[in-house]
Amino acid sequence: MPDPLRVLVAGGGVAGLETLLALRDLAGDRVRCTLLTPEAEFVYRPMAVAEPFARGQAARHRLDEIARDLGAELVPGRLAAVDVEARQAVTDDDRRLDYDALLIGIGAGTEAALPRALTWTPENDAEVYGGLLRDLDEGYTKRVAFVVPLAVAWPLPAYELALMTAWQARSMGHEDVDITVYTPEEAPLALFGGIASAAVRDDLEDAGVHVRTGAVVTGADGGLRIEPDGRPLDAQRVVALPRAVGYGLDGVRTDERGFVVCDAHGQVEGTDAVWAAGDATNFPIKQGGLAAQQADAAAEAIAARAGADVEPRPFQPVLRGVLLTGRGQRWMRGPDQTDEGASERRALFWPPTKIAGRYLAPYLAERDEAEALGQTPEPSGQAVDLDLEREVPAAADALRSARRRGGA
Repeated sequence: MPDPLRVLVAGGGVAGLETLLALRDLAGDRVRCTLLTPEAEFVYRPMAVAEPFARGQAARHRLDEIARDLGAELVPGRLAAVDVEARQAVTDDDRRLDYDALLIGIGAGTEAALPRALTWTPENDAEVYGGLLRDLDEGYTKRVAFVVPLAVAWPLPAYELALMTAWQARSMGHEDVDITVYTPEEAPLALFGGIASAAVRDDLEDAGVHVRTGAVVTGADGGLRIEPDGRPLDAQRVVALPRAVGYGLDGVRTDERGFVVCDAHGQVEGTDAVWAAGDATNFPIKQGGLAAQQADAAAEAIAARAGADVEPRPFQPVLRGVLLTGRGQRWMRGPDQTDEGASERRALFWPPTKIAGRYLAPYLAERDEAEALGQTPEPSGQAVDLDLEREVPAAADALRSARRRGGA
């Protein structure tokens, strides 16, 4: 057997970990993986939106333990550049790491999109948003606006914040708080399709949240205005989502926003041994489940390069999401070639988590389950088919049994 392909995975987020798990399954001993990341922990960021409301928290997992599980070497550091000709990754402290295949999964940064607004990000301390909730509780704030700025890569948190804030205000005994979502979308969460969008609008109406669609909020004359009519935004507090920005890696092609340009298999344009997945790429929607799908496509291509019996399939996005409504959860699946999408109060994919990854979701579910029981996690990372059959409880039970058998 030839020497294993040296695979360097840069980034310890969703894209990087999904790639490592997929390569372990698809290529086995044909690859030798190294994880380059500046973080010590993998943080489950989609649940950060619930922390100010005490409805959940962003779980954390040590990356050294995950790397050990997956048989990967962990190298602390941040990818700063790529020397394509030499097949070397350059770190921010000028170390050079050799590779036969490189996966860029370094994510993206954020920037404030609006002046004079609270910019919400998963990394914000919950106390930042907690100050707004205290103002509501003490009656200082009666009008709150949640803004999806133009070109935001993932609008869903704005709706979660609006819904949970509305229900929180009611629980405080304040029925006179006016909450409005301003969005350039043609309908709430229109990217999920008409079925899901209509259901989300029902949730908003139940909570008493107003929605202004087709609205672009801009900063002007020291304040905020709503286009196209140019009226001032009438709110005491404004919460806006940030825009994603790429890191503009030297040595690989990036677009004007700094995102890596790659094909449907994740291969970076103009290279023969570099792939990219997740928020670092120029795909316009930045979402964990899509990052995992991109990582799977890249891992198949890398596994085939390593000699595994794999027919690489291109990235064909299927949007899956969970909306925290403040009174439960709404499960959504966007339309594809076979249907018009779906929206239910029950799980539409497995495991029932916000990040729908074929490998990462069951792996993390097994870790969480073991830790909750006080056991040492020994997750198998067995791949699952994400979408559940119509008989959801039976399908979920069968998948749970299969997962446990795989880890036995």
